[in-house]
Amino acid sequence: MTNSSTDEPGPLLGPADIRELAATLGVRPTKQKGQNFVIDANTVRRIVRTAEVRPDDVVVEVGPGLGSLTLALLETADRVTAVEIDDVLAAALPATVQARLPERADRFALVHSDAMKVTELPGPAPTALVANLPYNVAVPVLLHMMATFPTIERTLVMVQSEVADRLAARPGNKVYGVPSVKANWYAEVKRAGAIGRNVFWPAPNVDSGLVSLVRRDKPLETTASREEVFAAVDAAFAQRRKTLRSALAGWAGSAAAAEAALVAAGVSPQARGEALTVEEFARIAEHKEAAAQ
Repeated sequence: MTNSSTDEPGPLLGPADIRELAATLGVRPTKQKGQNFVIDANTVRRIVRTAEVRPDDVVVEVGPGLGSLTLALLETADRVTAVEIDDVLAAALPATVQARLPERADRFALVHSDAMKVTELPGPAPTALVANLPYNVAVPVLLHMMATFPTIERTLVMVQSEVADRLAARPGNKVYGVPSVKANWYAEVKRAGAIGRNVFWPAPNVDSGLVSLVRRDKPLETTASREEVFAAVDAAFAQRRKTLRSALAGWAGSAAAAEAALVAAGVSPQARGEALTVEEFARIAEHKEAAAQ
C-alpha cells in the first residue's frame, strides 16, 4: 500500500494532518474509547470503494473521529450523517468538513450522541452504513443500527479482525455465535478484506477486518418476532457446551418443552447452538408457544 503522503493533493487527511488536528484539539486517543484514527488516505478510499458507495447514497457513519473516512464518503455519497459521542470531536468535525470540502459541507450533518441511543437521523433516510467502529462496542452498535434503520441496504464496517471473523462465521465454525446469528437475521454477511495496523494512529495491537452486510431482500419468513428469535439465540449460546434440550430449558419453561419445540422445528434436541442457522432458530421460536400448550 502506498503512503498517503504520495497521493495527489486533496481534501483527505494524511498522517501529518491527523496529528496536527489532534494537537490543536488537545485530543489524545484513548483505549477506553477505542480510538484509533485512520491516517492513510488510500485506506479510506478503499473502504468507500469496497462499500460500493454510490452518488445517490445517504450514508450514516458512526464514530467519525477526526474525519478521515467522513471526507472520503462525502466525496462520493449524496449525503453523510456522522454520529459522534465525543464532545471535542463532535464540535470540531463540521469545521474540518467546511475547511477541506467546502463545496460539500451542506451535504454533511452531525449528530452528537451515543450511537446506541440514536433512534432517528436528520434528513433523508440512510441507505448505507459505513464506519470504523470502536472495538469495544462494535457488535451492539452494528445490531442497533440495523434494527433501528431498516432503510440501510448496505453496510461496511471496519472492526477488530476477531470480531469480523465472528460476524461472518457460518454454522459449525468454532467462532460462530450470537453476533453471527443476529447479523444474519438482517443481512447476508461476509468478510470483505483485511486492514493492517500501520494505517492507524495510534497503531492498535490487533489487526482489523472489513465486514460487508447486504440486507436481505425480504425478512425471514417466520411468525416469531425478532425478540422471540433472539431470546432463543441468547439462551442457546449462554450455555453453548450443552445440548439445545438443556440450554433452552429455561427459555422454553422446561427441558421437555424445549425438546418438543426442537422436534417440531425439525432440529435434533442433542444438537448445539453453534450448528444452527438463523432460520432454524426462527423455527424453534415459532414452535415454543405450541409446545408450551
